Amino acid sequence: MAMTSKQRFLAALERRKPDRLPVTTHHVMQYFLDKYERGISSQEFFERYGLDPITWHVLHKPAPGSGDYYDPLQGEPVFLEARRISSPEWRIEPEAIPGEAYKTVRYRFVTPKGTLSMVTQSNAQTTWVSEHLVKNKRDIDLIGEYVTAPWCDVEAVNQVVEQYGERGLVRSHIPCFDVYGQPGTWQDACCLYPTEQLILETYDDPTWVHEFLRILHRRKKTYIRSMAGAKIDLVELGGGSASSTVISPKLFGEFVAPYDTELISLAHQAGQRIVYHTCGGMMPILERIADMQPDAMETFTPAAMGGDVIMAEAKRRIGDRVCIVGGFDQFHSLIDCTPEATRGAVRQCFEAAGEGGGFILSPSDHFFDADPKLIQAYADEGRQCVYIG
Repeated sequence: MAMTSKQRFLAALERRKPDRLPVTTHHVMQYFLDKYERGISSQEFFERYGLDPITWHVLHKPAPGSGDYYDPLQGEPVFLEARRISSPEWRIEPEAIPGEAYKTVRYRFVTPKGTLSMVTQSNAQTTWVSEHLVKNKRDIDLIGEYVTAPWCDVEAVNQVVEQYGERGLVRSHIPCFDVYGQPGTWQDACCLYPTEQLILETYDDPTWVHEFLRILHRRKKTYIRSMAGAKIDLVELGGGSASSTVISPKLFGEFVAPYDTELISLAHQAGQRIVYHTCGGMMPILERIADMQPDAMETFTPAAMGGDVIMAEAKRRIGDRVCIVGGFDQFHSLIDCTPEATRGAVRQCFEAAGEGGGFILSPSDHFFDADPKLIQAYADEGRQCVYIG
């Protein structure tokens, strides 16, 4: 019997064989929807192409009894952004900076003992940090003393899950730092302090790096403990700054794995499934990530996309331990090729990683540009990848 998309996803996440290969995409970018799809919603996108749908929700609330409150200066949260939590001792004041080539905003983080600031810039596709928050090492003291720690709004999450029903997967992520961050502990730090400098500090001042990571880690643990009872299907942890094309396996083992392993364990205690996100190199650390015991791993980026993944080898090495999510080269197989080439790329992924189940086909992270007819070929061929027996 045919499964619903939700059943199909959950079977794969539990490393069982679904009726057919779940075929989906990561984030559906608004830039793509506006440029190629006349501004339809992400859910309309999934329906248009017959993909297995995913909906993303990051729903925070102030910690009960804390005196914290929703940030009144934030405005409506944008894509994948949660409502920020403020307190009398932790306020964020945004200021638009005119006259720049890109949209530029300075954020001041006001505390009783001093003010920190960071600057972000944005274009039509994305946002990046142009001035990091932590400018000297003791700036982390202000974060450690005053940063707020959001809770999961379990009631709101479960309302979303109930309304979404069997249509597909409900995903979320572990909290990022306010304004700009990543779910993983090390990865969050790399958004607040320049990555190259942080790598150097692991050699020059590892004690300070661990102090910094513990501050960010503590906030994430608070949130995860509050997730008990939330019926989210899959929660993302990790980020690209811990890939083996950025840091060495040795640094991963010392500055990434200890912190995120504990977060995964806490998430399991709270009844949550975790997917560990590594966009970039993975092959030297495949088993190290699997040892952290996530339920799934992504994005299995191929070399042609700047990663290093060989799907068949990855499946052989860790496919009996985690669900594999991703692996599809969206740059070379959704742009400037024939539908037949796209279909062939889908089949190659299925043949490499699909055996026995435990595989969700997805581009290796999001895309901004793609040919709609090739997306259709991708979706059509994915639905033809059927499990027998």
